Order: sequence, then C-alpha cells, then structure tokens
Amino acid sequence: MPKRKFPEIVESDLRLLQADVSLALAEIPDGSVQLVLTSPPYNLRKIYERDQAMTLDQYVGWLTPIVEQLCKKVADQGSVCWQVGNFVRDGEVFPLDYYFYHMFISQGFKLRNRIIWKFNFGLHNTRRLSGRYETLLWFTKTDKYTFNLDPIRVPQLYPGKRHTSKKGDGKAGQPSGNPLGKNPSDFWTFSADEYFDGNPVWDIPNVKANHPEQTIHPCQFPHELAERCVLAFSNSGDTVLDPFVGAGTTPIAAIKAGRSAIGIDRNEEYIRLTHARVIALRAGELQLRRSGGAVREPKVGEKVSQVPPEWSEAAE
Repeated sequence: MPKRKFPEIVESDLRLLQADVSLALAEIPDGSVQLVLTSPPYNLRKIYERDQAMTLDQYVGWLTPIVEQLCKKVADQGSVCWQVGNFVRDGEVFPLDYYFYHMFISQGFKLRNRIIWKFNFGLHNTRRLSGRYETLLWFTKTDKYTFNLDPIRVPQLYPGKRHTSKKGDGKAGQPSGNPLGKNPSDFWTFSADEYFDGNPVWDIPNVKANHPEQTIHPCQFPHELAERCVLAFSNSGDTVLDPFVGAGTTPIAAIKAGRSAIGIDRNEEYIRLTHARVIALRAGELQLRRSGGAVREPKVGEKVSQVPPEWSEAAE
C-alpha cells in the first residue's frame, strides 16, 4: 500500500485531508465533486492567517491557481458556493467577491446568484458604517446544473393571491402561487415568523458568543447557510468539497443531508475538530441551531434591552 503524502481521515461518507490546499487538491479526481462550498480566509490576520499575512495582490495571486484547480474538480452539472466578506486595509474596503468573480469567470463558470447574507453582530466601526453582511457567489460549471428549489422554499407572503383574467390562459381565479412556498430570492433570512413573511433576506445569526455551534474557530460560518446550499445545489449521494474546512460546517451539512464530504485544512487542530463534530452528529449529540428559527431579539424588560442610566444622565 503506497504511503500517504499527508495525514488523512477516511470513512464511508467523509474524507479529511490535512495539508496545504494546493497539494491536497491533486488527490481529488477531476469532475468528481458536485458542490464546492467554502469560505476562504479573508487575509484579515486571524489566528490561522498570522503566519502568512499578505498584501491584497499577494492574496489574489495565492488563490488564483487554487481556484483554477478547484474548477477542474467540479462535475459538469456541479456548482461552487463561495462565501466571502471584505479585505480592509487602512480603513479602505476591498469587496473580495469582485476579485473572486473574475477568477471563476475566467475558468468558464457562470454566476447564477450573488446572495446577500445579513447578520446582526460584529465589530463596531468608528470611521465608517459597521459591516453587517457578506456575500455568497453561486457559480455553475455549465448551463445544465443541479438546482432543487422545493427543499429551500419559504412561506408565501400572499397565499390567497389568484390569477387575473387578463392573460387568457385559462388560469383566471386559480391560486397564482406555489403551495410549497415561494423562491427565497437572493436576499435571505431564516426567521420564519417574521422575515420570511415580509423581507426575504438571508438573516442568519453569525457564530458568536452563546451560539450553540460556536467552537475554537474564530470565523465559523453557520450550519444554516451551508445546509441551504447543500439542499439546493446537490442531491443525495453527491460529493461536497470544502477546501478550507475550518470547523467542519460544510461536511456536517453534507452528511446530515445524505451526501459525502471532503474537507481540506492545513491545521491539524481543525481537522480533529471537524472529525469530532461529525462523530457527534452521527451520535445525535451535535448542537446545531434549528434551521428556520427566528433571530432572537431581546424582550421588553430584559436588562440588555434597557437604556443604561449613564446615557440618560449624559443627555440631561
């Protein structure tokens, strides 16, 4: 049996490779992946980036050949979901989706949606408006691609709306909506009680303090975000790849939905964390925020919702 080039964990529906992504991708057959779902490092000097801080040009130069490799791994009917924020230098914002758009388009991929993910919490800026959203770019390799709308539909805003008689197509008086729900659009939320019915935004709480999914990873994206992509852009039995697996959110969403998962990370601690979380998932012990749950807002009377007396005194 040939010796492996780097440490791996291989199970029936999970493969984790601990290695630099550019090396590990060579071990994955071309055309074998239905969905690439990931959030790459933003080069913001987080713990996992501090040993290789780069200029923006260096960052783009590093990821361009990786994107080229990734595109070869995607099946003809496959997709890429690339979730990114901004690179910030001296207070100036550089939207990373702009740079990644050109990388994928140059490989023949087509952008189907630029999805906005809104969240409520984050760093408070003092010299510009505080950032409260990131973007998810959905690319397909060809014009024939997997898209499952029904599993991700949201409740109709006007379920009683009916066709008028103007079209002359015989549908006059019949319900105009789909009984399974409406298309969630490219501006999403998971608050079924409020935002689903009035403002279709991907309003998913980011993984911060007290979030049930929080781990040691400083930039973990939530299970709900990954789950919707897995359900929409892959089918049962397909393979989902995350080349920057981090805390394992993508493999968890994939395995939970009956897919196989491949994860890559050069950090041994994150590989072990991902494996441990998958084991907990299989045992029914992994804590995940319920998909579709309303984003919690403080109730009247709670201490955190009350104006501090110091503010009132200062205004007098």
